[in-house]
This record gives sequence, C-alpha cells and structure tokens, in this order.
Amino acid sequence: MPPIREELEDWLRIPSVSTGGGDRDALARACDWVIERIGRAGGSAERVSVNGSNPMAVGELRAARQGAPTVLSYGHYDVQDPGPLHAWESPPFEPTERDGRLYARGAADDKGNFLPLLHVACELARAGELPVNVRFLVEGEEEVGSDAVLRHLRDQPPEVDCAIVFDSLMADDQTPAINTGARGLVQGPLEVRTGTRDLHSGLYGGAALNATHVLMEVLREVLPGPDGRARDELRAEVAVPSDAERESWGRLPSGAEVLAEAGANEVTPGAAAEFWERTGAEPSVDVNMLTAGEPRTVIPSVARAQLSVRLAPGQSAPEIAAELERLLRAAVPDGAKLSVKLDLADPARFDANEPALQLAAGAFERACGTPPAFVRLGGTLPLLAVLADQGVPTIVSGFALGADAFHAPNESYRLESLRLGELTARELYLTLADLPR
Repeated sequence: MPPIREELEDWLRIPSVSTGGGDRDALARACDWVIERIGRAGGSAERVSVNGSNPMAVGELRAARQGAPTVLSYGHYDVQDPGPLHAWESPPFEPTERDGRLYARGAADDKGNFLPLLHVACELARAGELPVNVRFLVEGEEEVGSDAVLRHLRDQPPEVDCAIVFDSLMADDQTPAINTGARGLVQGPLEVRTGTRDLHSGLYGGAALNATHVLMEVLREVLPGPDGRARDELRAEVAVPSDAERESWGRLPSGAEVLAEAGANEVTPGAAAEFWERTGAEPSVDVNMLTAGEPRTVIPSVARAQLSVRLAPGQSAPEIAAELERLLRAAVPDGAKLSVKLDLADPARFDANEPALQLAAGAFERACGTPPAFVRLGGTLPLLAVLADQGVPTIVSGFALGADAFHAPNESYRLESLRLGELTARELYLTLADLPR
C-alpha cells in the first residue's frame, strides 16, 4: 500500500472543483479514487447521487471480528476554485513541498485532513486488523452547500455507533481539538429598489429615495451593537457552554494572539478576552458585501448586500431567519422594495461527556502527546446538525491550521499535520473498539 503522502499527492492532482459549476469529470474521478481504495482493501463501495448531484463515495470496510462497533467516517473530495493562478507560487493541482508544507488546492480542505481516516482503515483492513466496522461517506458538494449528502442522511440514517469528521482545525499547532458544537448559518442576498433607474444627484438629490441610504437603514436594524454582539432578538435559545468546554478554552491561545495572527483588531475593548465564547457559543451578524451605484454623482435605484448570521448551538435556523426578515422589512420605507433570499443551516451540539468523545480524547492525547481541547467550531458544517438530530455521537476534529490558507491562493497542509492525522486515526479506530454499542 503506498505511503499516505504518496496517496495524498495522487488525489490532489485531480482538480475536483465543485464551485462555479464544477468539473464533472474530475469530480467523478476523485470520487472513484476513494471507491477504488476501499475495494482494494477488501471492502465494498459505490457512487451514490441524489437528483443528479455530484457523486458521493459510499462504502464499508468490515471489522476483523463479529459484533464490533460501527463508525461512520466522513469527508469531502470537492475543492474550491483555485482563483487567480498568478497568485499561486506553484500550480494549484501540482502538489509541491516547501518548508515542511504541501501546497495544492484541497491540501487542507479537505483531502489532506480527511485522508488519514481512509488510509488507516484500508491499511488495517488489508492486514486483517481493523477493530471496528468503518462506513465511509465522502461527498463532492461540501463547498456548494452539501444538499445531496443531507438528503442522503435523512433518507437513509447511517445506523452507526458514532461518526468521525475530520474537516476542522487544531486549537493551535501543538494542541488537537475536538469540536463539541458548530454554529449554524442564516445567509443570503438582500436587494433594495427605489425606482426604475439611477438619477442625477444634482437634479433630484434631496427629493428622491436613494437605494443605498435605504439599504444602510435596513441593515442598521440588524447590525450588532457597540459591543459587537448580536441584538437580543437574534440571541434566542443560545445553549450555555458546559464547564468542560470552558475549562478547555483556558488552555487555548488567547483571543488577542488569534486576532493578531489573522491581522485583525477586536471589535470593542475586551472582545479578544472573550474570543472563544464569542466565536463558538454566541451568534454573530456580519455584512459580507455591499454594492450600489457608481463613482459619479448618481442616486442609485438599486442597492445590494450579502448578510450572514452565524447561529449558536441551541438556536433554530428557521426561527432566527423569520425574526431576521421581520426586522429587515420593518425598516423599509414607503416607496422602497426589499427582496430577501435566505439559506439556512442549523447549528449542532455534542456532549463532551459522551463515551465516544471521551474515548476519542484519550486517543488524541496518546497520538499527539497533548490532551485535546473541547472547542466549539465557529464555522458551519450542515451535516453535523443532521447527525446530532439522529442521536449520532460525532467526533469532529482535524489537523488544519489558520495558516493553511484554505479557500485562498497557496493553500497548504503541514506534513506534520498529515503525520498527526495518521497517528490519531489509527489510535481512534483502535480505541473505539471499546465503544458501547
């Protein structure tokens, strides 16, 4: 069996871009790449599509003994478009090593992150030593919403004892993390129209509605207050973090360090000290884009924005979306029309005291030499809410770092992260053999 780095480089050479319409042939080849490896290890696997979606690799490797627990290992093979090629120091689909990192699109998100779960399971199965049944679900639409995999999971619940998702980050370059929750998301475009065409500001200024002004007033109704926190109507039903989670946060890098590394400044004095709670356990509201008018003296008739609300575990995406739209529409003056189109994803939460997560914590510490931190994920992975609703304890983790530049030019993955992922995947499978069924 090829070493894991060789396998990763082979997989990274497939330009399995799903954004911007995607590359259907490359997506199919990346899916088949997974299926072939499961088959060579003695398992069974197939392509599964939902309503013409990009294919998912769905397969299983059986344990060496009867009655073993069953684990679902999830990842995604689709990647973002590489963006401007001139911004890459080496071709995005020609893996290149520099300073202990492997540079390629998808190196961190999610091929390098997920691959240890596949590689180690196949290696153990070929040796007749796989201690758990491993079911695989490797999708090709994570970068464009995961609609197919959500439908698949709802229509065919996985019937497993736990799940493992390697599509996340370490707490820092020395400390692994287990995510006990992930924020949900309500997001979408807003459009304000105030007339049939743009107007000359000298002839009509002061008398005609300005779409940009209206949009600014509409957004003012939902923007955070001076402390950077979401207004009360958008904070309903937030689940309070557990003592175990708060204890873990004390071992993480300070918020000031995290913001400084990202080149960012705190939203208000004291916000950095609350970084881990604000980004994992509270909702947040952000205007992602504003566009209107032209750089000349016009009164714009159309103004657009992209708005997103990250939801904390415990909140309901449909309820927050309804409240958000109510607040927005209440601020629209006569003569203006507001269009709103929102996409929804619920948050998820997993109990750090679940046997699967406790067993995983020991496995991470043995593999990495450092106990993991229990951290809530500030981002959104839509399938986590489905698994949580189905009562599947889920070990959400990964070995990516902020410096990996996923979604940006020159995405990379540390070879050390790949090594830690391989060690941890092996220890996880061995340890989860003791999971109560």
